[in-house]
Amino acid sequence: MNLLRVKVLLVLALVGGWALLGRAAGTNLLVWQADRNQVSADIRGESLWPLLEDIAHQTGWHIFVEPGAAHEASVKFRNLTAGDALQKLLGDLNYAFVPQTNGPQELYVFSTTIQHATQQVAAKTARPAPVKRHVANQLMVHLKSGANIDAIAKAHGAKVISRNDKLGIYLLEFSDASTTDSALTSLQTDPLVASVDYNYQFDPPVTPQQLASTGGTGPVSLTLDSNNSSDPCNPVVGLIDTGVQSLGSSLDPFVMKSVNVTGDSTSLSATTPTHGTAMAQTILRAVSQQSSSSSVRILPVNVYGSSETTTSWNVALGVQAAVDGGATVLNMSLAGTTDGAVLDDIIQQALAKGVVIFAAAGNEPVTTPNYPAAIPGVNAVTALSSSGQLASYADYGSFVDMALPGSSVVYLGNQAWVVQGTSSATAYASGVAAGTKASGCASWSDIESAMLKKFTVPQQSSN
Repeated sequence: MNLLRVKVLLVLALVGGWALLGRAAGTNLLVWQADRNQVSADIRGESLWPLLEDIAHQTGWHIFVEPGAAHEASVKFRNLTAGDALQKLLGDLNYAFVPQTNGPQELYVFSTTIQHATQQVAAKTARPAPVKRHVANQLMVHLKSGANIDAIAKAHGAKVISRNDKLGIYLLEFSDASTTDSALTSLQTDPLVASVDYNYQFDPPVTPQQLASTGGTGPVSLTLDSNNSSDPCNPVVGLIDTGVQSLGSSLDPFVMKSVNVTGDSTSLSATTPTHGTAMAQTILRAVSQQSSSSSVRILPVNVYGSSETTTSWNVALGVQAAVDGGATVLNMSLAGTTDGAVLDDIIQQALAKGVVIFAAAGNEPVTTPNYPAAIPGVNAVTALSSSGQLASYADYGSFVDMALPGSSVVYLGNQAWVVQGTSSATAYASGVAAGTKASGCASWSDIESAMLKKFTVPQQSSN
């Protein structure tokens, strides 16, 4: 057990001197590297107040605004200084940065004069109650043995648009939202139905950001050991994510043939890494920190297809496809605000087969649970900063089980990119678990127990 603990601890050296702070949720991204005086942003239509709340949270500055000042930021830039970044973010508004020697730095934003900037911006620490976003006219249904989905669909005026008879799960489409809502109420009391729920939507994954330099972090160096897929000591990580591009000749042998559950034909960019590509490299980087060679393999399961978002139906199909493909570890670097009964059923079936699951806790600094991370039995992973503290953007709810580094440097061709968030921390966790299994064939329960003890969640730090 001592050797196992040593192997698990090696991941703490993964991120070196990186100090990447930022909000990595939704379609807007702001990455404020305070130690390097570098800021990157990809923002569309964000109003002044939430923008300043975000800056205050990431930097710890005290920000004061002139009442009535307004601006909507739509900008995209990379690695600007703080001053140049503020000019682009604030547009025609004036600002003054006032350094302080014995307290937080101060930023004043105003339309007329600095004396009018009197309203303080509170650092963003909470979000509104989560909105249950779902496809308006679809329901996911899990039937009990012997039930006939076609008869049930006909009785409710629905069409079966996707099905998995082996699992007994079906996707029904209705004519409108009102009919869908009525059918949900009726099916919840149907004795032939094991579970039913809306087809919930997941947020888009974090976009990797291009880097000018890597701070000494080079590409992953790892050699594939001979791999007998039937050997339980040779783990397969099911990567439930976007498509995965080529990782290069040295790492491609670790990647199994991809599965796409969406039915879409997906074209992957040759110049920008996908989220799935970033997570695959992050998993292998965690493995490489434990050994120069490994029998770990990655099974990519594309649940996004050509869309920016995915749904609980696709995720459920992805989980089953990974398990059917031999995955013993699932990496779910995705999160949604709503717990779906049918997806719960599929995940519980995977857990019952001994599959170990790691899922992202979420990229908002609140205690609100996200799913599938908060499903019982799933290891919910939050993110650490380079100093070992809870990352500024990371969810720290009571459902969170462990915390690992939240920033990962990845490569596509010869270009370096950084991806940050609890998704990266989740990939590190999956890599640590799989690498430990491959190097010593410890039991999964021992591996999980050691990780829970070593990667404890630090208390939230205040700005």
